[in-house]
Amino acid sequence: MPWKECNRMNERLRFISKLLEGEKMAPLCRSFGISRKTGYKIWNRYLNEGSHAFTDRSSRPKRVGNKIPLQIENVIIKLKQDKLHWGAAKIREVFKRKYPDTKLPAKSTFHAVFERHGLVKHRKKRRYKAQGTSLSLVKKNNDVWSTDFKGEFQLGNKKYCYPLTITDNHSRFLISCEALDSTKQSQELFSIFERAFLDYGLPKVIKTDNGNPFSSVQALHGLSRLSVWWLRLGIEIERIKPGHPEQNGRHERMHLTLKKETTKPSGENNLQQQEKFNAFIHEFNYERPHEALKMKTPSEVYERSKREYKGIQPLHYPLHDRVIRVTNCGRICIKRKKINLSTVLAGHDVGVREIEDGIYLVSFMDYDIGYFDLEDRAITATENPFGSKVLPMSSE
Repeated sequence: MPWKECNRMNERLRFISKLLEGEKMAPLCRSFGISRKTGYKIWNRYLNEGSHAFTDRSSRPKRVGNKIPLQIENVIIKLKQDKLHWGAAKIREVFKRKYPDTKLPAKSTFHAVFERHGLVKHRKKRRYKAQGTSLSLVKKNNDVWSTDFKGEFQLGNKKYCYPLTITDNHSRFLISCEALDSTKQSQELFSIFERAFLDYGLPKVIKTDNGNPFSSVQALHGLSRLSVWWLRLGIEIERIKPGHPEQNGRHERMHLTLKKETTKPSGENNLQQQEKFNAFIHEFNYERPHEALKMKTPSEVYERSKREYKGIQPLHYPLHDRVIRVTNCGRICIKRKKINLSTVLAGHDVGVREIEDGIYLVSFMDYDIGYFDLEDRAITATENPFGSKVLPMSSE
């Protein structure tokens, strides 16, 4: 047991007495429930101070960092109140000029004084919270594609299947339905979309929910590696409002049919289940009439997109001071200082422009995504550039 709170002094006295009687330090410390380090500390105090070693000591540090005389602290506060928008470096310089014979405190001390007296205005660091974005009006093929994971279900081998589906919102054409064993981002996921883009061209917009892998609550504005790649291909992203699946109702209705036709019973494994999905895709697109299409099949309405998949193109930022490539760990380096941006932008170029003294704006493509200063080097997100973007669809 550790020292008893009610008679700590008596416990120390007993401990020293047993040592003086010849007991060994290690077993004695075990019997008192303390470490040998603590035992030797008490013994050395007794040798140096006698009976004073048994009394409690103040835990107050002998030296307090940033501690300055009250008179000097009041002067610093007055200088700051006169120039509320000035930082610690400037106020320190004014103090140095006014009081050249006074020992000059460090810049961190000035800042600590400002902090204690509420004279520092912190920019609020907003944590991304999914709210959805503006939604497009669908007027023709490939205006909007929807993608989602249909709810997982168990296969015959007791493993789970996570179907990834992609549909065209106008024609209801089912572009892809792939049996996956996880919803996590992977190279397989990118390959599925790349194959869809090669076969059917690029849509103008892809609509998703706010879950992984389409969005990430830990990244700026909920971006993910997948959605960043879509943006680089010239595809706009839309997200439905959390808790409102009806905003993607056409896709959800297809999922209901998919579940009835392909999961009762399910396949023994992913390969067998994929055969069921392939058969469903053909029937859904080429045989099944759709009431919303005036009893036409999706294949009778759908036409391939005229926007060809050509991979990502180089980024240019003519209105910015510099172009910086985001490192694999999600950082940008400027003036020998590292700024943590986001790992979802790793390998991509961003534009950086100084908008005030020491304050920088970071842009990705046409979107202003955040601010930072070289003092605290923390990114502060802008208002969501995707949520405010209106995406009307005009016919060609």
